Amino acid sequence: MINKRLLVKALLAHNDENSFYDKKLKLDLSHKEGKAKFLKHICALSNSNPSNNSFIVVGVSDKTNAIVGVDFFDDSKLQNLINAYLDNPPRVSYENIPFPQLPPGKVVGLVTIMPKGELTSLRKNIWKYYGGSVFMREGSTSVPKVFDIVIEDHNSSLVEHIETHAQNNIQLTLDGVVDFLAAHPEPLKTQYQVFQETFVVCWAGLQKTAKDRTYYSRVDIELINEQVKLFYSNLDEVEIAWTPEVFQITEYVRLRIQNSFKFFPLEAVQIRFSSNGSYTLHTQLLFEPPQLDKAYLLHRFNANNALLDKLEHKIPLNASENEDLYQLPASYMLCYLNLIHEAKDQLLRARPLLKAHSESVYESYKETQRILRKIKYN
Repeated sequence: MINKRLLVKALLAHNDENSFYDKKLKLDLSHKEGKAKFLKHICALSNSNPSNNSFIVVGVSDKTNAIVGVDFFDDSKLQNLINAYLDNPPRVSYENIPFPQLPPGKVVGLVTIMPKGELTSLRKNIWKYYGGSVFMREGSTSVPKVFDIVIEDHNSSLVEHIETHAQNNIQLTLDGVVDFLAAHPEPLKTQYQVFQETFVVCWAGLQKTAKDRTYYSRVDIELINEQVKLFYSNLDEVEIAWTPEVFQITEYVRLRIQNSFKFFPLEAVQIRFSSNGSYTLHTQLLFEPPQLDKAYLLHRFNANNALLDKLEHKIPLNASENEDLYQLPASYMLCYLNLIHEAKDQLLRARPLLKAHSESVYESYKETQRILRKIKYN
């Protein structure tokens, strides 16, 4: 079993990117350009490594090789994007790797591209890249190829060596449990569970009970054996259940409907552990957007637009308007999901304004975008 934190460290030891490894400060999949560049690198790394895994490490300074981290990213539907745009798409995973020196919520992203053994190409146009394009790695660069395309195995022994030296052991597992418990002091409730005598899952959160069911907020969940963060959220409510073979997370999102808040189930994530030392992860979108009165939504939409106008013109907000600002992203989302299509453009307009206003308000924006991303890829 590979300890992903050790694997990232081993990859970073290769200060220069190469034909099986790339590093990025961040990924931006919210725009066509960012998606196109990401797909180009996936295509090039897959073609340059037909017989071994290849990797993209996200949250690392390209110039200094320093680990700076990125936001936790739980888009389990990333494969759908790759399948939509690539012919012979490789299987790809995105994992969030915690590092002790990073602040809460920040991780290093690890993209693993599994070997395909076939030529991967762009299926259709995206940004400035044309459908049918083939990319390969030349050193640290992903470049287009139009002739003499040969996929060859050059890196298998080196990648195998790196992965072998990143294997987990009992000491690393025990240290991981101790570190997790120490990093989540009271009032957070911390627990751990062992599955199939092999896997250790730790979780922490503020615990509360309602109608004989237990829920958690400010939740952090890690698979200690692999040093992978499975879930992180400061905002949503989570219900956790387990059997000897299965660990399940059900996430609820809190939305303001008229003058009261309600919780709606968002997604269920089930991790099934096997006795052979492997596990599988399944996700199911549960969210059903509430159908709301059109007049009420238009009122919210116009009030949100007025708030953005004030922010753009640097007009001070009163206490009530500052409170409304926290709900503005979710309010626009509800408008958009109830077919007020202009709300999506206004949400994009809000991004720089909310980011400049405060980190806590910007957190609510990122949470809303996370929900919309899940809905889109489902």
